[in-house]
Amino acid sequence: MVDMDLEGAPIRRRKLYEEVAARIEAKIRAGGYEAEREIMERFGVGRSTVREALLSLEKMGLIAIRSGERARVTTPTPRVLIKELSGAARLLLAQKNGVDHFQDARLLLETGLARLAALRASPSHLMALETALEANRRAVGNPEESLRTDVAFHYAIAASTGNPIFTSLHDGVVEWLAEQRHISLQVPAAARDAYAAHERIYDAIAGRDPIEAQAAMQDHLDQVARYYWVARNEGPARVSDE
Repeated sequence: MVDMDLEGAPIRRRKLYEEVAARIEAKIRAGGYEAEREIMERFGVGRSTVREALLSLEKMGLIAIRSGERARVTTPTPRVLIKELSGAARLLLAQKNGVDHFQDARLLLETGLARLAALRASPSHLMALETALEANRRAVGNPEESLRTDVAFHYAIAASTGNPIFTSLHDGVVEWLAEQRHISLQVPAAARDAYAAHERIYDAIAGRDPIEAQAAMQDHLDQVARYYWVARNEGPARVSDE
């Protein structure tokens, strides 16, 4: 019979480097860190085991390793965390239904952000959001500026929540779904419709109406997804400008 822990998952025997990595991580959390030789002596392991442990900690974003230099502890940030996921995200996007899955994830994230912004946005956040909206209005007719100001408006919503994890997630989604924005904004009506949607979202956030903010964002992203798939499958000219 397999032993089970309290969560019901089988107990897994860790490799030696994983055990060393776990102990180094605990030491880092406690505010300390030692050189490779000190780690080898403390745990009674070889250099290759220590280096393998350090590489695993580097992948976790806890330390930085440079050739010829002692590994140093880094300060993990949401931005670093999202950056570490970028390679895997691109592979997932290339898989069957990958774009659909990321569109779903964006929808869940941004509708939640809009709702939270309506509850939390400070006067300075609202001012920044209004400035981003006006820039987006002026950019209609200029595809490059429309794209830039579109991203800036959505970033301002994420920033309005006051949570740095959400702004980093936003940046990751922008990078991962860059193709969607680029293609959908090639549709003649897309920039104009995006501005109209942004205006509705802004009004809901400024009016402290989380339900309307969420609904407005959902309608906006549904339209963006529709434009993307029609433009990609049939060409932007096939999308009605009416």
